[in-house]
Amino acid sequence: MIKKLLLILFAMSLINAPVHAKNDKDKSLPPGLQKKQQKGKPLPPGWQKKLSKGDTLDNSIYVRGKVVVPVGPDGIISINVEGTLLKLHEKTRKIIEIF
Repeated sequence: MIKKLLLILFAMSLINAPVHAKNDKDKSLPPGLQKKQQKGKPLPPGWQKKLSKGDTLDNSIYVRGKVVVPVGPDGIISINVEGTLLKLHEKTRKIIEIF
């Protein structure tokens, strides 16, 4: 009886234990590219691959963009960053689409 109770308590502790998983959604630029970007130098080809729908656009990339479609009533803006068109929420910078 005591063994069953201990087994049940052990199983419950595993179920209620917090899960610490690596967050793969952090797709900010590496430090070297951030320095290059801050100096105003162009980013290397392929930086767009670090962006995906649903991610938050890094502020350092956002400030490089030129507004193509101004903010609409729904808060969505389209910007062009080095030839890549991004549609995102202006306040949160959450990426809606990448063209």
